[in-house]
Amino acid sequence: MERILDRVNAPADLRGLSEEDLKQLCAEIREFLVNTVDGIGGGGHLASNLGVVELTVALHRAFETPRDQIIWDVSHQAYVHKMLTGRKDGLAAIRQYGGLSGFADRQESPHDAFGAGHAGTAISAGAGMATARDLAGDEFDVIAVVGDGAMTAGMALEGMNHVGHMGTRMLVVLNDNAMSISPNVGALSRNVNKLRLEPLYRNAKRDFGSFVEHLPLGKHVWDGAKRVKASFRELMVHASFWEQFGFEYFGPIDGHNLHEVESALHAIKQVEGRPALLHLLTEKGHGIPEAAADPIKSHSGTFWLKTPADPSVPPPPPTYSKVFADACQELIEHDDRVVAITAAMLEGTGLAPVHKQHPDRVIDVGIAEQHAVTFAAGLATQGMRPIASIYSTFLQRGYDSVVHDVVVQNLPVVFALDRAGFVGDDGKTHQGFIDTSYLRCLPNMVVSAPRDEAELRDLLYTGVLHDGPFSVRYPRGAGPGAPTDQPMKQLKIGESEVLRKGDDVALLGFGATVTQCSGAADILADIGVKATVVNARFAKPLDEELILRLARQTGGIITAEENVRAGGFGEGVLTLLADHGLADRFLGALAMPDHIVDHGPQSTYRALYGLDASGIAARVQEHLEADQVSRTEPSLGTPA
Repeated sequence: MERILDRVNAPADLRGLSEEDLKQLCAEIREFLVNTVDGIGGGGHLASNLGVVELTVALHRAFETPRDQIIWDVSHQAYVHKMLTGRKDGLAAIRQYGGLSGFADRQESPHDAFGAGHAGTAISAGAGMATARDLAGDEFDVIAVVGDGAMTAGMALEGMNHVGHMGTRMLVVLNDNAMSISPNVGALSRNVNKLRLEPLYRNAKRDFGSFVEHLPLGKHVWDGAKRVKASFRELMVHASFWEQFGFEYFGPIDGHNLHEVESALHAIKQVEGRPALLHLLTEKGHGIPEAAADPIKSHSGTFWLKTPADPSVPPPPPTYSKVFADACQELIEHDDRVVAITAAMLEGTGLAPVHKQHPDRVIDVGIAEQHAVTFAAGLATQGMRPIASIYSTFLQRGYDSVVHDVVVQNLPVVFALDRAGFVGDDGKTHQGFIDTSYLRCLPNMVVSAPRDEAELRDLLYTGVLHDGPFSVRYPRGAGPGAPTDQPMKQLKIGESEVLRKGDDVALLGFGATVTQCSGAADILADIGVKATVVNARFAKPLDEELILRLARQTGGIITAEENVRAGGFGEGVLTLLADHGLADRFLGALAMPDHIVDHGPQSTYRALYGLDASGIAARVQEHLEADQVSRTEPSLGTPA
């Protein structure tokens, strides 16, 4: 029997459906999501999309994209939106190489008004779109769909403040499910959830005064309201948190009641000359009991459908995130000064179990990377040794604080940069492609990367003991499998490690590329080329003595790194050689490309851009062949 979903290939197809059809459609969408996400190799986002099915259907019935602009904050919850805008058949390949992005993508569809993979951007982007509309005298609606987790981002509140000040007509939909990936933290989240859970907000017959005392300013608001004899609506709406930003507030309403949501959207469309906020109460993972019961585990997969692991098959090596978290736990338990900080990524950084063991020493600050960095700086001024665990792609958001609050004051903060380099299926918004560049240019900053799991532990320990800013970057996923059961040891900052000696060429790897350089040396050895392999460890300070010696004693130097060339490790080596008149000994810098890299397996992109063993070996052969040709060609003025 044909599904209703099979008849929906564009938003216009939704508008002729009956209430019963729509109810059935929502059930079919959930079934489709579960079956599709279960087959995605990279693990698609599930729970967040299950929670916005009715909202997405209602938005596309009430508004007309792409003329009306729907902006999905973070946009990992846009799978249903993709299904309803002509991309249903491509969902099975979402987050896979050559397939759909796991986020909204302007290059993918005109229905994707704004691309995003970081939280807190939708309101600011919507404000810009609405202002451009007004300046052009155009007529269309702008809708920003923001989760309550993203509302903890300072940028979201900055956007609210500006929109309210301008009085620009736009709608913010607050999708309130009390979750980001980890449960939300912070005073704002607590107060929104008091509204969310308090029955009085939806039932005026209950005792109003006791409820108001739960709000910010509590008793003062209630006493003031009694003095001016404010009505229920005047106090609950005009004195609400959101109204203080200049927004007309609607809600909260059941975000899974399609009729209520759609009715509210149509009513809000009539609001003239003022921004509005619609507060929806939803459940992450709604409609699938297993997903709703554990929205963290079901955030990126159907864990309840997975086949149990075969006990006869050895488990894969631990991920770098797991190794990092275990090292943090050891450091916390042996050094009272160590505190770990994360920005709403307890699970992603591996710190969730450490937080459970040491809740006062592992601190989640919410989606607030800039605050996380300055918070760490404050800890450091009091003799603590904070480890700020932030994805490479997210530390960009706290860069001002890194410079102004940590580096300028030369404070001992360790930056643990997870997901550095090629990041895999999360794609273009999450690639860790510039952290070496933007940190290497900073005075006082140590920039390091481990070649394996054991060295990650040693570098973290070294960073904690260092009296200044220290960064260590490491990739997503598992490492080469180095043992992690040995005591951590302090490394000499700026000292690299020679893993293999050879006179024909020197391969200098930084971080994850060291393993590939060793593999390249094996390939070259088979054709009689002897390569030195160096584990650089540090992009700043460089091991200048070793690099200069290798430049003089070998056929030349090639560097390899998972960072862009501009400002990276290779550029640092070239500058050093040029300063000593040895620039001609630099044979090339292998690096990530000078364009935005899309989603796909790390191994695919390493091969594509010559950063795997074969690619590095091929680059060496090219230089050796070119050098051989130049030696045999006659020079100018010499008879042939």
